Amino acid sequence: MTEEVVRRMLEMVNDKFPCTGSPPTADFPVLAVAMEVGCLPVELWRVILAYLPLPDLGRCCQVCRSWRELVLSLDNTRWRQLCLRCPECRHPNWPSQPEQEPPSWREALKLHTMVTRTWTQNGPDHQASACLHLFKRRKNRRVWHVGPGCEYETVRGALGMVGPYDRLVLHPGVYEEPAEIFLKVPVELVGLGSLGEVSLLVCMEQQCPTARLCNLVFMPPWFSTVVYKTSWGHVQLDNCNFEGAQLQVRGPGTCQARFCSFSQGSSVHLAGVVLSLFDSCDFSGSDTASITVEGPLVSERNWACKYLAALVRNFPCDLSVNKPLRHTGLQAQVTADPEVHGDKKADSKIEVWQGRNDAAGQCTVIEDRCSDGEKSLEEEDREKIKKSVTLNYKIQCDQHGLSHLLKPASDGSLPVASTPEPPSVTLELLTLQQELDRDPEALRFVTSVLGCIVRRSLFRDGKGGVYLSNYAQARLEDNIFRGLNYGVRCIQNSVIVMLRNEVCKCRASGVFLRLSAQGFIAENDIHSNGEAGLDIRKGANPIIVCNKIHSGLRSGVVVLGNGKGSVRSNRIYNNKEAGVYILFGGNPVVSGNHISQGLAAGIAINENGRGIIVENVIKENQWGGVDIRRGGDPILRNNYICNGYSDGVVVGERGRGLIEGNHVYCNKGCGVWVMSSSLPQLLGNFITHNCMYGLAVFCRKDMENIEAREGNWNGQEWIGRDEIGVEEEGREEQENMHEERELFAWENDEDSEDEHNSSSRSVSVALVENNCLSYNGAVGLYVKSSEPLNVFANMVNNNRGTGIGVLQSCQLTRLVTNCILKNGRGGVTVEKDCRVELRGNGVYDNSNHGIHFLGNGQIVENDVIGNGGCGIQVAGNIDVKLLRNRVQPCQGCGVSVSGPVKGAVRDNQLFQGHPGHKNNLLLADPANDTCVIRNNSIFTHDSSCASAPAWILKNPLPRPLPSSMAGLSSSQYPSRLGNSVTNRISATVESGCHGGSVFCCIL
Repeated sequence: MTEEVVRRMLEMVNDKFPCTGSPPTADFPVLAVAMEVGCLPVELWRVILAYLPLPDLGRCCQVCRSWRELVLSLDNTRWRQLCLRCPECRHPNWPSQPEQEPPSWREALKLHTMVTRTWTQNGPDHQASACLHLFKRRKNRRVWHVGPGCEYETVRGALGMVGPYDRLVLHPGVYEEPAEIFLKVPVELVGLGSLGEVSLLVCMEQQCPTARLCNLVFMPPWFSTVVYKTSWGHVQLDNCNFEGAQLQVRGPGTCQARFCSFSQGSSVHLAGVVLSLFDSCDFSGSDTASITVEGPLVSERNWACKYLAALVRNFPCDLSVNKPLRHTGLQAQVTADPEVHGDKKADSKIEVWQGRNDAAGQCTVIEDRCSDGEKSLEEEDREKIKKSVTLNYKIQCDQHGLSHLLKPASDGSLPVASTPEPPSVTLELLTLQQELDRDPEALRFVTSVLGCIVRRSLFRDGKGGVYLSNYAQARLEDNIFRGLNYGVRCIQNSVIVMLRNEVCKCRASGVFLRLSAQGFIAENDIHSNGEAGLDIRKGANPIIVCNKIHSGLRSGVVVLGNGKGSVRSNRIYNNKEAGVYILFGGNPVVSGNHISQGLAAGIAINENGRGIIVENVIKENQWGGVDIRRGGDPILRNNYICNGYSDGVVVGERGRGLIEGNHVYCNKGCGVWVMSSSLPQLLGNFITHNCMYGLAVFCRKDMENIEAREGNWNGQEWIGRDEIGVEEEGREEQENMHEERELFAWENDEDSEDEHNSSSRSVSVALVENNCLSYNGAVGLYVKSSEPLNVFANMVNNNRGTGIGVLQSCQLTRLVTNCILKNGRGGVTVEKDCRVELRGNGVYDNSNHGIHFLGNGQIVENDVIGNGGCGIQVAGNIDVKLLRNRVQPCQGCGVSVSGPVKGAVRDNQLFQGHPGHKNNLLLADPANDTCVIRNNSIFTHDSSCASAPAWILKNPLPRPLPSSMAGLSSSQYPSRLGNSVTNRISATVESGCHGGSVFCCIL
């Protein structure tokens, strides 16, 4: 019954649409009524239509709108069968995802049919009139059969007789030719039967404008590994296998390969090719690179370039999407990334901060000798002191120069310096579309790159994926690189565009760029590689945006040897070494990335590395969030460095750099760890809510271990490992020697170094200026240094320990115009043998002594008000000057001088804390004749006059003063305005750990 219905239906359709003409688009009421009145359900009509072949389905699709919808509804049945049964077409998602269904089987078959006809499109274009295509002469094609018992038994014999555009159908068998075959006319070679039944052991050279090879297996003959080559025509390869053979195309020749397999050492070699397309191909077991592209694009183009360009023009329509815009400030809400965090909670920063009390309460603070005096006050005494002092008697000091850091904003939100809770917000990533909107030049760059186009292909289990050299160009989209020595290698001024590829499990680096290579690498998944995910060297300057770079056995991104690049809006996580590693003159721009969960530092700048590190989120890394050592000299600005399992920022031996405007919070170690041999500039950072010190400056020169440290540094073992390993596995000796020379040529590269030095200013003293050190678990600023240090205009408040503790300072430490406020112990503690200058500071409301001073130096023009113990306590065999300070203690002396103190106490103003305050405001040892005490003013409350006005700090106002801070930063200390000068790289590289906190480790 069904076959009869189909037969009658086809007769009706053929009456209306004869095979000789194209059917019109009008509806036909007779057929529509037959379909509606025939009482057949839609499901049965689908069964009937499923019997039709492809030409009949096309005719039925144009009967009427109802029939068209029915035909289109057969996508997962009949259209799927037609697509998979086509001998020239494999699964649309072969070879990378054959288990995944395409969006539409009908569209996949339509695209395949259109693409397979590209090779016949050559010929003159008729542009004089739109109707001339009706008179275009059609190509007369004949079909010839080749094989035993057919018209021709050999391929060579058939090619000598065929006409232009004829089809040679090769019957199953093996065809071997003892000499090279030349294709002199356009021809189509098609294998009959399943793929693998027709094998060619030939070497073909195309000398005609176009040719097509389909459903064939190519194997190399005895005299050459090249099985097909062309230097000016276009070749189209559909559903072919290459086994141990090479495909060679030279410009202006072009190639289009679809659903082809290159195995057993097969490869593709392109030289100067303007445009070639490899779509849905499988490359496996390569002895060299699977695809080698070399040479600049030739100026001449053949006829196929126009059609190939139309096939690849889909950028930027296929952009990924909708991710939230990253805001510039603390108002952007953080979003949890399940791919990065796994089962971790989004509020892990709160958990870290809640656990800081335990860390601070135990003996985790290194050498916490910041004793707040000879005897610390007990907790109950402090409570009594707080109750005994009222606001009626305490001098008001709320209008000091840094008070704006403590005042609520206009919307009522509390600033970072005054909120006891850690920040709960951070920056978000930009999408690729947003990045391109911000950088139109990058979009123009991407759309201009042609050369070799590789799409939806699989590269596996071989030496290399794609290799570019000598000004070559390539574009890789939606490919998989797996189990190779390297995925992509781009050198010698070549240009690469990589979009939405997966590069994984490579034995060396996943993507390698060097020798002034350029590229645009976006939305790739680069993971689980043996070396770096991306390796950038020797002047390479790619744009790396919106990628996932994770789970590497070493670093995520490595930039060295004067490499550059822009690394933006990437997720870099779970790498065993640094997320971004910059060394040997590397100078990238790293901005807007999320760098997290690394087993080492988030960003490491070492061995004279540089770089601009801006607006990144660096969190949950095992070692320091940012680690700067051995001449590293970056600009670190406006980053969020948080929730680390060690220190936030580590500036190791000989580290430099400008560290400005960063938020460093909720780290289990210190906020910032600085070695005294380093010369960083810390400006305007918020260092808060860390479990240990806010900022620690330590002395770890380890001179006795220099000999042990000299020699091989661990990093040297792998700097060229991926490159050397790759070169040794098949590249010729001469090329290998050439690349080895290039690898170390950066040692003599003067241009980039001179450019850097010309814009730098020498720094001789480490600078800490305009920072906020608040709510840290131990001392706010901890100094144990053998080098000079300048500490200017910082807010140090609400730390659990002392505000500023100086335990060792062989050279002068200057504490100028700082505000030390409400710290859990004393304000400032200076131990024996230290050289310290305190000038213009405000020391307010600390729980113990305002200033406890056992060293040498000056205490000049400070305001020490409302502290729980003495205002200023000076003791020991020291030389100190106390000049023009204003002091009001809560309990204890205003100024206490005990022991054989040398120096002078002059022109100070001492205010009584409250009427019940019985201690002497100025207490000095009567036996001391070496300290000059004169011209000090003592103010006490008049108990007989209850209405006496409160004392006010004026002439000048409460310190620190805004005018003095501006003067310091702009003129007196100009070193903050520039980066430091980096030294040339020496031949000997030190090794070993150069110190750090209990959590800090060398990379």
